[in-house]
Amino acid sequence: MCTMSRYARQMVLSEVGPVGQKLLSDAHVLVVGAGGLGCPVLQYLAGAGIGTITLYDPDLVEESNLHRQPLYRMADLGQPKATAAREHLRASNPDLSVHPVIAALDPVNAQQAVSAADLVIDAADSFAVSYTLSDICLRAQVPLVSASVLGQSGYVGGFCGGVPSLRAVFPDPADNGASCATDGVFGPVVGMIGAMQAQIALQILLRLAPSPLGQLINVDMATGNFGHFSFLGAKEPKQVIPFLSLRALTPSDRIIELRSFDEAPVSVRDDAERLSPSAIRALQPSTRRLVLCCRSGLRAWRSAVELAAAGHQNVGIIAAGDQV
Repeated sequence: MCTMSRYARQMVLSEVGPVGQKLLSDAHVLVVGAGGLGCPVLQYLAGAGIGTITLYDPDLVEESNLHRQPLYRMADLGQPKATAAREHLRASNPDLSVHPVIAALDPVNAQQAVSAADLVIDAADSFAVSYTLSDICLRAQVPLVSASVLGQSGYVGGFCGGVPSLRAVFPDPADNGASCATDGVFGPVVGMIGAMQAQIALQILLRLAPSPLGQLINVDMATGNFGHFSFLGAKEPKQVIPFLSLRALTPSDRIIELRSFDEAPVSVRDDAERLSPSAIRALQPSTRRLVLCCRSGLRAWRSAVELAAAGHQNVGIIAAGDQV
């Protein structure tokens, strides 16, 4: 058993003390993503004495990760990030309980994962995962700490848990679908924002006032500017187009595949249709659920918004990733 001297410098804070430390040791945090954001999140949560962490990540450690994911070593190459992270975290804090799940989070497994957690941290670098977590956390009234980083800038905010959701602040995703993999990122920037996620999570778990829930911080390290605003008055969108899991599809769904044959020779289901953008826009509203599928979900989202504006009431989105 680790002595409380491990947390002495933290417990001396009036905001923590023995009572606060007990809150942290009793907490269960769901962390989605063990990459650039997830590494500092995990290290600082483990260091603070969070009792239980469930970690979702489907990826393996690659050498290109190491410049911004210092939790890993060359010896970890080819290993699942979730299990490699667990070993490193427990090496520094043996009392920590880490449950690695080597899987992508989707709208089906997210339901159970969120319901078991006191707080959720979105460190996935996927807008489909971010909106899925936001939708579920909003319904479950579980706080969500979400962040996004690209290049030298990003944001971090506290959503749901009694305040507006990510959709209320960002009703539409970015137009270009850029990501760290496609457009790059500076390691220190993603590390700094990941550390901010951990700090916000600790403040929420310690029930500090003022609460960081309902607040968003913008960071632009190219100019050195930091911004902050409250979104407590933001309104939830009237119509939400949900992300769906492949496992949630039904035989009656009409599936429209937006990926080309070159991109995805095999569609998500044999009866999926491949239609041109103009043919999709010409579809007539129906009671049958219309499911739009693409790699990231961005193209499907754009088409779904157009269809919703044209009167379609039963539309869903699948972000199929690299599945073929």
